[in-house]
Amino acid sequence: MKKQNWRRYTFEFLSIFIAVISAFALDNWNDNRRDRYAEVKILAEMSNGLQKDIEDIHLNMDGHDQGIAACQYFTRMINNQAVGLDSFTQHYFTLTRDFISIQNRSGYESLKSMGLNLITNDSLRLQIISFYEYDLNNLEKLEEHYAESQFHASYFNQINDLLIPYYWFDERGNVQINLPLQLSKNEHARFGSILWKIGVNRRFILSYYADVVDKTQTLIANIEQEVE
Repeated sequence: MKKQNWRRYTFEFLSIFIAVISAFALDNWNDNRRDRYAEVKILAEMSNGLQKDIEDIHLNMDGHDQGIAACQYFTRMINNQAVGLDSFTQHYFTLTRDFISIQNRSGYESLKSMGLNLITNDSLRLQIISFYEYDLNNLEKLEEHYAESQFHASYFNQINDLLIPYYWFDERGNVQINLPLQLSKNEHARFGSILWKIGVNRRFILSYYADVVDKTQTLIANIEQEVE
C-alpha cells in the first residue's frame, strides 16, 4: 500500500509540475509573440516615417540648391554680368529663404514609451537610437538653430539696404530691379562676402543632408530585413 501511494503521489506531483511548467511556457510564448507583434508594428511605422523624411529632406535640399543658384545669380549681377531680369523675383525670394527640418518621430516615440529593449536586435536598436538622438537632432539644430544658417535673419536686411536704391514695383506689386548696379568698392565687397557666406553654409547643410539620406536608407533597409 505504501508503495502504491508513493507511486500515485509521484504521478500527481509530476502531473502538477508539468502542468505548471507548461502554463509558464505558454505564457512566455504568448508574451514573446505579443512583444514580437508590437516590435514589428513599431518598426513598420518607423520605416514609413523614414521614407516620408527622405521626401522632406529632398525638398529642403532642392531649396538649398535654389539658394546656391540665387547666390550665383547675384554674384553675376554685382559684377555687372548679364542676368535675366525675368528671374530676378524668384532668385530674390530664394536667396535668403530658410527651411525647417520636418521629422516623423511618432514610431520612435512609441518605441521609447514601450521600452527600447523591445527591439531584440542589439545592433539595430543602437542604430535607431544613434539616428534619432544624434543625426536627426543635429540636423534640426543645423537647419533651425545654427545662427549662420538663419539666412533671412542674418542677411536679408543687409542685402535689402544695398539693393533698395535700385528697386521698383510692377503693376502686380512684384519687386523689380534696375541694372546695372552702381556699388561702391566697399558695398561690392560687403555684398560679395554675404553671397559667399550664404553659399558656403548652404553647401555645408547639403553635405550633412546627403549623409543623413545615406543613413536613413541604410536604416530602412535594416528595418525591413528585421521585419521579414
